[in-house]
Amino acid sequence: MQVKINGKYEETKANTILELLQSKDIEPQMVSAELNSKIVEREAYSSTKIKEGDVIEFLFFMGGGGR
Repeated sequence: MQVKINGKYEETKANTILELLQSKDIEPQMVSAELNSKIVEREAYSSTKIKEGDVIEFLFFMGGGGR
């Protein structure tokens, strides 16, 4: 199926947010996920289904600061 991930259309065989993260080698605890403009709770990644045409945003946590 085709979904839009962080602004780019991609093909995926994943059925859930968790499967999509795993297919992209992304650690679930390192991102927040938004599905069709709604934040998905981390505990729901494995049960949140994705479908053709969904818009998914992954927000990555970054370290830094200090001089």
